Amino acid sequence: MSTSIAGQHRLPNQARRVLLLTGASRGIGHATVKVFSAAGWRVITVSRQPFPEECPWAMGPEDHIQCDLASPEDTERAIDEIRQRLEPEGGRLDALVNNAGISPKGAGGARLGTIQTALDDWKWVFQVNFFSSIMLARGLIEELQRTRGAVVNVTSIAGSRVHPFAGAAYATSKAALMALTREMAHDFGPLGIRVNALSPGEIDTSILSPGTEKIVEEQIPMRRLGKPAEVAKAIYFLCTEASSYVNGAEIHVNGGQHV
Repeated sequence: MSTSIAGQHRLPNQARRVLLLTGASRGIGHATVKVFSAAGWRVITVSRQPFPEECPWAMGPEDHIQCDLASPEDTERAIDEIRQRLEPEGGRLDALVNNAGISPKGAGGARLGTIQTALDDWKWVFQVNFFSSIMLARGLIEELQRTRGAVVNVTSIAGSRVHPFAGAAYATSKAALMALTREMAHDFGPLGIRVNALSPGEIDTSILSPGTEKIVEEQIPMRRLGKPAEVAKAIYFLCTEASSYVNGAEIHVNGGQHV
């Protein structure tokens, strides 16, 4: 029996593909796990929290690595553990999706601008949203090279404009992540590794801020929120042969909000 999604097929005698995903416990990450699992991929997840019992994918608890990406030392430890987890698969990794992201808020959920954001919060946000992405990619470069794999950095529409809800540290970290994507595409490409970014807009998740409906009405031509699965399917596209000549791109999944 073969497994397929979006035109991709895996036959029984083919090696199972492996995804490493950060930020998998909710929203876009949760939907991404379901899409890749349905296609027969092994999914290894990384997050600061223990494995959430409500997550439905097979082998979830066994393939979850608890790691605080805000800590460079713990991230390095996790990379060593990931390598050990990949040994049964021949030390190969087909895709890395850097989806973890944090955006600190002020009192009552207020947006933190450049003036209000404490220096320690800037450092915290950039370590999780930016530095952990390049640490994981460089730390697992040999595993990605074995499969001519793909890296997807999840950026944000907030990286290209001042957003009414996303804080300044979050927005600038996502803008930096897109610049990093371009640099990585240049450096990793000769090794056979494609690096792209995916930039979501307003997606229907549990972390939406009050007032999002006004953005939908005034700024999104499709007049609706995006669904996490719609983002996850675009991530899947960037990790498969369907996008084999796409490198250094940022795909906007926002219903036209960026136009």
